[in-house]
Amino acid sequence: MLIGQDIGILGGGVAGLAVARAIALRGAKVTLYERAPEIAEVGAGLQITPNGARVLAALGLDAPSRAMRSRAVRLMDGYLGTDVLTLDFARFRPQSDFLLMHRADLIALLEEGAREAGVDIRLGHDVRAIDEEADDVTLTFQMGGKARHDVVLGADGLHSILRPMLNGPEKAFFTGQTAWRATVPAMGTEEPVAMVHMAAGRHVVTYPLRDASLVNIVAVEERPEWSDEGWHHAGDVSQMMSHFTNFCPGVKGLLSRVEEVSRWGLFRHPVARKWHSQRCALLGDAAHPTLPFLAQGANMALEDAWVLSDCLATLPLDQALVAYQAKRHARVERVIGAANANARNYHLSGVARTLAHTALRATGKIAPKQVVERFAWLYDFDVTAG
Repeated sequence: MLIGQDIGILGGGVAGLAVARAIALRGAKVTLYERAPEIAEVGAGLQITPNGARVLAALGLDAPSRAMRSRAVRLMDGYLGTDVLTLDFARFRPQSDFLLMHRADLIALLEEGAREAGVDIRLGHDVRAIDEEADDVTLTFQMGGKARHDVVLGADGLHSILRPMLNGPEKAFFTGQTAWRATVPAMGTEEPVAMVHMAAGRHVVTYPLRDASLVNIVAVEERPEWSDEGWHHAGDVSQMMSHFTNFCPGVKGLLSRVEEVSRWGLFRHPVARKWHSQRCALLGDAAHPTLPFLAQGANMALEDAWVLSDCLATLPLDQALVAYQAKRHARVERVIGAANANARNYHLSGVARTLAHTALRATGKIAPKQVVERFAWLYDFDVTAG
């Protein structure tokens, strides 16, 4: 039960801020520790799908006011610039929130919500050690000092300090894919649509942000050389351009306007075997990083936050964390599997590519609604329904 509980949260990203507001609203005393000196995000976009939007709405946060509504996802031939398949949300899911949102705007919304709920946010607090006892958990900080809490939640991302304490050493592997991220000023003609231009061993995702003042770009290529993990590494624009020279004029023209780009090595991590101990639990990327090919990283973090807070609020602690992992594990495994499949399907080549694109075009013409319904298991899922 949460009333009167003293809970510490590691990480000021989507998962940490969302769970902080969720449990504070249910009566817990919440302190959030962020290692950075400020809560800020680089210029990058994300897609909030209805399963994540429901959580934001249930938390009393108005995400649509800070986002653009996406009308569709369009799969395109990267070489020709022609349509392959459209997931037409405006036609077949007109009441659902498919949102195109700047990551910084989502973080700001969540931070405001956390502070409004009474969360104590402490910046520049890098946790060096976590010591769990029978009655509490002690955090030791790199800068010196300690803090004790009844429960500690690890929303501290890919390099979580809590995850190896629960699971031992683990090794991620490089997928052979590198992503380039950038935003450019919009031209004013962009539709509120996420476009995926597919080519052999490469694809480029683009969509508008902030009332169509910006265009978000994620360009992914297969390359054998190792890239550092993370997505804040400065990249070379000319090098990025050299890997997408055979794309259609529309994509090349967009990439030619990039002035600064970040490089992101894509690594695959297993879903954590163990998400919790007696008084600690993982959520978001700390528990289950996912590749960005289904636009579900932030959405899974939001789902985790709601389910974890609900379990903590309605069950004794010794049952709550067990129930949380049981409710979430199969769901995230399925989502991650679907994202991995997209990574393969976007990069098909030769005969396999021709056959796949022909089949997708036929399906889109014959059964356009069925294309969207294929993802009902993902988008219609509602963790807030109980």
